[in-house]
Amino acid sequence: MRLAYIRGHVTSTVKHPSFTGCRLLIAQPVDRAGKADGAPQIVIDQHGAGIHEQVIICADGAWARDYLKDQTSPCRWWVMGIVDPERSAAS
Repeated sequence: MRLAYIRGHVTSTVKHPSFTGCRLLIAQPVDRAGKADGAPQIVIDQHGAGIHEQVIICADGAWARDYLKDQTSPCRWWVMGIVDPERSAAS
């Protein structure tokens, strides 16, 4: 699991069939200080995260393939949850 910020949406005219109906976003992993940490990742989002929102992403490809009901899917990263800015500021 990693913290990340959503930086954009992915638009594609051709994609793997397992991504049909999925919302794909660009997530930039960050360190504890909020600075970019690694390359941006394309993630599946089932929670409705918006641009500039902080999220928790996970690289459990097995879960993603189960969620997509396609064991041949190339998906690896997915949005596990959206960080509540009010709750994280209180910590």
